[in-house]
Amino acid sequence: MKKPALFVASLTLLLTMLLMPAHASISISGTINGNIYVVYNLENLNATIYNEVKTNQQFNISTIPTTIVKNLENQGRKQVLWAYGPQTDIFDDANNAIHVSFYLGGPDIIGFTANRTTMQRTYYVKTEWRRFQLNLTSGFSINFTQYFNTPVAEWQKTDYNDTQGNKHPAYYYKATDTGFFNMTSFQFILPATATNIQRAGDTIAFEVPPYPEDIFLNSPFLILAAIIIIIIIALLYRRLR
Repeated sequence: MKKPALFVASLTLLLTMLLMPAHASISISGTINGNIYVVYNLENLNATIYNEVKTNQQFNISTIPTTIVKNLENQGRKQVLWAYGPQTDIFDDANNAIHVSFYLGGPDIIGFTANRTTMQRTYYVKTEWRRFQLNLTSGFSINFTQYFNTPVAEWQKTDYNDTQGNKHPAYYYKATDTGFFNMTSFQFILPATATNIQRAGDTIAFEVPPYPEDIFLNSPFLILAAIIIIIIIALLYRRLR
């Protein structure tokens, strides 16, 4: 790199570091339940950067999920789906914060197998999607690969209590190389009923009890009911003839 270009790049980096307050933070959660409900919280951003993100229209509610999908497609993983979360306003002016939520799924994210006898499900959740670079403005980006490159198998096991008082097994990681941010953290929250949890690299596997619809579909009473309905239809058909 030529000296003038190096000087400009260094100056830009220095100014960005000076503009970013020491208490700025990133916290991310992924709640697993058939799909993954993902929430990104970027809080206490510098006012200059926050206002630029809000006004330049480069960043919106779909930026993060579409970036994740495109990043996975570049890796040959095209079976990924996403959907909007419940919130519609992602900008929090009072706290210079950005909150984005969405649902993530598809075979390249989460899949399961079912025991035909017990109907118990075993889920396999892939978490590599968390590694990508997010461009907030033309001059400022966040490298989540740098922050969360450590395999999930090495994350801290903890518990998460939901609003109903249910305790969920969870895996938590707090990055040490935080760059511009004072704290960056990520947490995967499993179903409260998850058992036999296994981790290998960036994949989490666990078992859950059968769903009510699985029990119903596997019930012998359903077959009996179907036979009765067929007999009734046959009798009615004969009478109508």
